[in-house]
Amino acid sequence: MNKDQPNTLPPDYFAGVYQANADPWKFETSPYEHEKYATTLAALPRPRYGRAFEVGCSLGVLTEQLATRCDYLLAVDVAEAPLERARARCANLPQVEFRLMFLPNEFPDGSAFDLIMLSEVGYYWSLPDLERVATGLLDRLAPRSQLLLVHWTPVVHDYPLTGDEVHEFFLSQATVSGPLRHLHGQRYETYRLDLFEKR
Repeated sequence: MNKDQPNTLPPDYFAGVYQANADPWKFETSPYEHEKYATTLAALPRPRYGRAFEVGCSLGVLTEQLATRCDYLLAVDVAEAPLERARARCANLPQVEFRLMFLPNEFPDGSAFDLIMLSEVGYYWSLPDLERVATGLLDRLAPRSQLLLVHWTPVVHDYPLTGDEVHEFFLSQATVSGPLRHLHGQRYETYRLDLFEKR
């Protein structure tokens, strides 16, 4: 945990980031990001998912690719500017719904999901809020459905957690008596990926 910045980053932080740069992490243009997206999708064992939930969809670059394997995909973000770009990008994909949503203060209602994607967002929460998010997500994940985590691992000075801390927290839920089962994981040069199944 970052002692110098232990608090969850608020929506205003991200609004400022997108105001300064329409694609601040180069999701649209970076070969690194495109390769990571391919690795992320290849890690999913099922060819298709009925209901999926993507937390932190940003500009919708991964959303657009994930949607081809989903009957329904709810994609959320805390900032309106990237959501506008994401809606335009996925306008021809009627199975995708975009919403402005700030976890852990809000969660979707309705039927449980077969897949939850938590990619490059977990380190923005404080540890107590990550625990709240995990509880809320597991409550909305159907039994034997999957949770995929992908996170950058180097330290970022203004993030409350590191990617490793996020993954280790979820791995701690994957004990014999825990709510999750760890299916597989892989560490790459600057990010790691872990796939879980709800018991």
